[in-house]
Amino acid sequence: QVQLVESGGGSAQAGGSLRLSCTVSGVTSGSDCMGWLRQAPGKEREAVATIWPGGGRTYYADFVKGRFTISQEDNTVYLQLNNLKPEDTAMYYCAYDPSCASVSAGLPFDHWGQGTQVTVSS
Repeated sequence: QVQLVESGGGSAQAGGSLRLSCTVSGVTSGSDCMGWLRQAPGKEREAVATIWPGGGRTYYADFVKGRFTISQEDNTVYLQLNNLKPEDTAMYYCAYDPSCASVSAGLPFDHWGQGTQVTVSS
């Protein structure tokens, strides 16, 4: 059974930094993708960043380019959030898919974590 456990959320002031972590267990695929998405109150869930196996390819939403960095070590994926803005306030979800082909095709991730809250004050 695939499980994702996130940590690292919290509160920060504008311009500050946070680091999110997500460890996935119960997986054996070597061609899997992991990513982070977020959902603010009253808004739809949106993709933030995705990382392909080996970290050779990454995707960033335009609104986080240059500020957030996704990385992976073994079964843990990280999201470094720098220069935070109040509009980054949201629940951040870690996601996993055993098929990067599906992710590349724009299909939703198969597995999701419970989410970790990030709150940025001005």
